Amino acid sequence: MALLEVDTLTKSFGDTRVLKGISFDMESGEVLSIIGSSGSGKTTLLRCLNFLETADGGSIKVDGQAVFDAADPSLLSPKAIRHNRTHFGLVFQSFNLFPQYNVLQNLTLAAMMKAKEDTPDFSKRKKEITEELNNRALDLLKRIGLSEKKSNYPCELSGGQQQRVAIARALMLTPRILCFDEPTSALDPELTKEVLRVIKDLKAAGNTMIVVTHEMEFARNASDKVIFMAKGIIEESGTPEELFTSPKSPLLKSFLKQ
Repeated sequence: MALLEVDTLTKSFGDTRVLKGISFDMESGEVLSIIGSSGSGKTTLLRCLNFLETADGGSIKVDGQAVFDAADPSLLSPKAIRHNRTHFGLVFQSFNLFPQYNVLQNLTLAAMMKAKEDTPDFSKRKKEITEELNNRALDLLKRIGLSEKKSNYPCELSGGQQQRVAIARALMLTPRILCFDEPTSALDPELTKEVLRVIKDLKAAGNTMIVVTHEMEFARNASDKVIFMAKGIIEESGTPEELFTSPKSPLLKSFLKQ
């Protein structure tokens, strides 16, 4: 059974149809890269998967269980959305770190809020939970090579360091599927290599990831599957070899020549 199944997902903003029936699936541990020109619907798809936008139609399943179904109002309640959102982690292109908190606090804030909501005796266990989350955050900072920056504030970090902290923050909630929205678009080439190296390490560790990217070399070398989106549909999909070596769609051929 596929870990993630997306079936005929649609989304419009006013009279503009942005997603026109998106369907795909992926297995646990796979890396899926989504490529395409600006305005093709890539970011909207990620936002629908992460419940930052509500799709108009279609369904999303994780491990065979529906987490979104436009025909099932019970899945659209605030409580259901909060729960189902935990299956996905999202790393934004603009980092979105909290400037008033240091690195360690940025990592633990959302996890602490979730623990407070999920733990009936939170007040009694607060010290224990805080210690557990701090230790987990420190382990993640070690994995991404930023242990020495735990007390720094975002303004004291380079763009690449900020993006690595954003990745660690998403991992704090142990999502089943980690999503990246153009994670290197705000970085210079050297910092881009730094972030892509972390993503490749996550792949080697078996993480399931969806990466919206304009880095064709990364999509070709680090992906198990690639989707090319154009005008709100999946124009072509397949292995990196199929899409980059033998593209069939004239739109994809034109896109790869840019």
